[in-house]
Amino acid sequence: MKKDVVAGLGEIGSPIYKLLSKNQDVVGYDKDPALMNQTKSKKFQSTPTSFLHVAIPVTKNFDSNILKLNEKFLPECIVIHSTISPGTTQRIQKKLTIPLIFSATRGIHKRMLKDIQRYTKYFAISSSAPRKQWAVKTFNNKMKRCGIKTKQMSKPETLELGKIICDTSYLGWLINYSQISNMIAKSYGVNYDEMWEFSDEIHKFLGNRPKLYPGFIGGHCVIPNLELIHNDTLNLIKSLNNSYLKKVKNAKSINKKYTKN
Repeated sequence: MKKDVVAGLGEIGSPIYKLLSKNQDVVGYDKDPALMNQTKSKKFQSTPTSFLHVAIPVTKNFDSNILKLNEKFLPECIVIHSTISPGTTQRIQKKLTIPLIFSATRGIHKRMLKDIQRYTKYFAISSSAPRKQWAVKTFNNKMKRCGIKTKQMSKPETLELGKIICDTSYLGWLINYSQISNMIAKSYGVNYDEMWEFSDEIHKFLGNRPKLYPGFIGGHCVIPNLELIHNDTLNLIKSLNNSYLKKVKNAKSINKKYTKN
C-alpha cells in the first residue's frame, strides 16, 4: 500500500487533496500545521509515497523547496500544479532521479474544486525523465479516477508558457482594454455599458469582441504571474493597471458589477 502527498494546502492544493482522497490514501502537508490532519499524517508516516503533488507558491527558493520535499517524502513521481516560469520543469528534472510532471491548473479560486473537474488537466513531462511511460500512465489513471480529463502536451515549456501567455496574461490584456475604453468613455461623458452594446452582436456572430469588466486587476494570478516571464511588453499590463487605479475612483469596487460567480 502506498500513499499520495499533497504539499501546499491552499487554494490549489486543498481541492486537489479533496479529489484525490476520494479514491486513495492521501496525506496533506503544509508549512502551517493548522491546515494538516495530524492524526492522518502520523497514521501514514511510514507508508511509502507514490506521487507527491506540489501546489506551493513560487518563490526564489522554489527549486530547493521541491528538492527538500522530495527528500522528505521520497516519492516515485512529483507533479507540480503551481504556475511556474518557462524552463522550470526541465531545470528541476535534471536534479532528480525520479520523473517530474508539470500540470497547470485552471479555474477560479473560489470554485476551484468544481473547475478542476470541469477543465481538462493538461500536463507535460521532460523527454529525459526516467520511467516516463509509467509516470504518464499512472498520472492519467489517478486523474481519471477523480473524474478529471487529461491531455499531454509535447514538452513542459509549451504548457508553462500556455498558462501564462494564453490564460492569465491574456486576461490581463483584455481587462486593460476595458480599462482604457472606460477612461475614454468617461472623458466624453459616455456610458461604458451602452457604448459596448455596439459590439454585442459582432461578438455573438464572430466571437472576437469580448466585453470585460473595466475594474482593477487584483488577486494573485494575473499580475504576480508577470514576474514569471520577465517580458517588457507584458509588464505593461501592470503599468496600465496601476495607472487606472489612480485615474478611476471606483476602479476596485466596479468589479462587483461585472464579475460572475
